Amino acid sequence: MSKQVQDHLDLGEARIVEEPVAPLRNQVQCDRNFEIPTGLYAATVGLYLAFIAVMFAGFRSPGLVIPMAVFTVFVLAGFGVPAIWVRLKGNDSSPLSFGKFKQAGIMTNTGRLSSRDAVIQMLILPVLIALWACVTVIIPALV
Repeated sequence: MSKQVQDHLDLGEARIVEEPVAPLRNQVQCDRNFEIPTGLYAATVGLYLAFIAVMFAGFRSPGLVIPMAVFTVFVLAGFGVPAIWVRLKGNDSSPLSFGKFKQAGIMTNTGRLSSRDAVIQMLILPVLIALWACVTVIIPALV
């Protein structure tokens, strides 16, 4: 536990030293772009915006203008903020080019993926959501 050290100071057994000066630490280096090519990132954003556009076009109503505008702002903000993070000062990493991505693939938590597998994993949900919007619009048009 703790105890008084005055008696150690009086006996000369203890000494007082200056606090050591620690070197300044820089921010931890991190990869903010996940090595994803910019085109794939843009395709993901485009597919989510396509969902909103198809739903708005299929169910055009004055009451849907504001909700669709809000959804669009959320999608743009959700993908825009990370896009800004990549361009922050001190971020030395850059997205892979399509050629390098095709050649080397991408490293994930569970191991290396080929570029084909990575593209499928990355775009499967946005593509299914865009197709879902098309089906959702086609069904009422046919009924």
